[in-house]
Amino acid sequence: MAVIHPPRGYNKNTSIILIGIVVAMCCLTFASIPLYRMFCQKTGYGGTPQIANKLSDIILRDRVITVQFNATVNPNLPWKFKPSQHQIKVSAGQVGLAFYRAENLSNKPIIGMATYNVTPEKAGIYFNKVECFCFLEQRLEPGQVIDMPVQFFIDPEIAKDPDLADVTIITLSYTFFPYKKGYQTY
Repeated sequence: MAVIHPPRGYNKNTSIILIGIVVAMCCLTFASIPLYRMFCQKTGYGGTPQIANKLSDIILRDRVITVQFNATVNPNLPWKFKPSQHQIKVSAGQVGLAFYRAENLSNKPIIGMATYNVTPEKAGIYFNKVECFCFLEQRLEPGQVIDMPVQFFIDPEIAKDPDLADVTIITLSYTFFPYKKGYQTY
């Protein structure tokens, strides 16, 4: 019977390190979505609006921005979803309030969850949502129609950012998806 010897240069520590690297990579794979989401929410990357903990104390009347509203629905969700107003004008720091209307077109209760972003993407860091229907899943009964509010403000610091001097219009977009328990779509 032949004895099998490990290849030359084999080291148990190397095997342990390689296994550790593989395990770490698997853990990072599962953590990448929440980590990416946190990064976007903190930096405004990808047009991700901020979630405000407090309102602005400053209103810049000379920095008026038109906020436009957009709405889409994933084809797997039998809802009608649209903004109640096309646009509103707000001064930087001023609280704005807009409404979206959703209607369940099916004959059964359905839960939906909205994802959101703003364009231009570079404005995401300054767009702050105070209250929003998108923070929670929305359940609509068959044929139910609801008006859902979003309260927001644009951080007055936008006036100090030379890269945003040309921004006079910001579009707030939402897309509703079917909500599956245990899986966040935003």
